[in-house]
This record gives sequence, structure tokens and C-alpha cells, in this order.
Amino acid sequence: MALRPRAHRVPAPPAGALLTARADAVRAHLRARRTSLCVLALCVATGTGLPAWTQARSAARYPVHAEDLALARGALATLDVRSRPPPEPYERDEFGQAWADVDRNGCDTRNDVLRRDLTGTTTKPGTRGCLVLDGTLDDPYTGRRMVFERGPSSGDVQVDHVVALGDAWVAGAAGWTDAARTAFANDPANLLAVEGRANQDKGAADASQWLPPNVGYRCAYAVRQVLVKSAYGLSVTRDEQRALAGALGGCVTT
Repeated sequence: MALRPRAHRVPAPPAGALLTARADAVRAHLRARRTSLCVLALCVATGTGLPAWTQARSAARYPVHAEDLALARGALATLDVRSRPPPEPYERDEFGQAWADVDRNGCDTRNDVLRRDLTGTTTKPGTRGCLVLDGTLDDPYTGRRMVFERGPSSGDVQVDHVVALGDAWVAGAAGWTDAARTAFANDPANLLAVEGRANQDKGAADASQWLPPNVGYRCAYAVRQVLVKSAYGLSVTRDEQRALAGALGGCVTT
């Protein structure tokens, strides 16, 4: 079932993750797909500096369902636009234990996401298949393929909150309960395994401040951000709203 926009903002979600029942659908729609597209346009794409055919061919690697694109566009128009000053800066522990086992499957959230997003994984014996030792990531943020190996280089692959926790804090999460923030921080629908340097570059930025350097993935990224913010009743800035709308304009649909 696809995520649908709310008609009004809910100040604080219940303790359980609001997206849990729909996370599989979101992941299936927004995961990268290797497809091709014949494009004849040779003009320059506005604002990217790339030929339009190059941008479109890149976007065709990450198509989104037409229904989800329509939902995201509708949801974006309903998100509250922040006009009030932001609250005080947050501390990471405001969102609970990092990578808590909120779904009680015996594995922490980071390893759940690594097993989901990496291919060819092996896990440590005696951990009930939880602890990922290695695997391969097709990083959506950079478009590069990279190898994950647990150890000194583990940070080369990180798990990103698509809607960053710092952004969520100023967008409404400051008024949530501790349990609600913990659920949000561990919701798989808002998590992606990505290149560590790209994740560090993003930090707590919203879409007006940072978009994936892999231009073709920006539509899928924007769709996920909008649907997550809509489901959780989070707000946007005016500049963020414009940036998300621009990214949604570069979509290739299935």
C-alpha cells in the first residue's frame, strides 16, 4: 500500500513507527532499479549543467511508480511550511538508543538495513544471521559500487536517515515523546545504506541545502523525503518545498 498524504498535521505520532506497515511498499518503490531509456533531447537541463539526455538516462536507473510520484506531489502541497523560529539544537540521545532493536527481531536496526540494502552479504556465525561482516553496496547517493567490510573501514558504508534527525527535530519532532522519536530514528522506511562520505556531507541538511550528488537519484530521494514527512506530520521550509518540487520534476516513472 502506498503512503498517502494527511489532510492535516498531527503534532505528535503514537509511540509505534507510523510507517512500519507500509515500509515494504516504500522500499520496493524507491530502491534503485537498473533500467534503460532512449532519450533524444540534447538541450541543457536547467540548473544542473548536464545535458538533459544524460540527466534523464541517470534518472532512468532509479524510476518511481507514477502513483507514488502523484502522491508525493500532492503530499508536498499539504505539508506545513515553517514560519516559526526553530527550537534549540537537539542531542542525538533525544532519539533514543542508536540503532535499537525496535522490531524485536533480535538484530539492531543498522544490521537490518545492511542486510536489506547490501548484496552478497555474509554474517558472523553465532549472531543468528544478524551481524553483517561484508557485502556490496550500489550506493544511490553517488552511483558508485563499493565493498563493505566490517572492521576499520566499516564507516565507508553508513546508514542515513533520509529525513535527517536534526531536520526532523526542527520540523516537529521536538514536540514528540521519547518513544515516538526512537521509533522514527529506527523506521526502515526512512533509512538507507549509503557511502559514508556522502552521508557526512549531508549531515542534518534538508533538501534545500543538500541533494544526492547522483542527479538521477534525486527524484527517488525527494519522493521518499516527502512521503516520510507527510506520514509523520513534519514541516518544511519554503526553500525546502521548492527544492523538493524541483527534484520531483526530474522523475522517470514506471
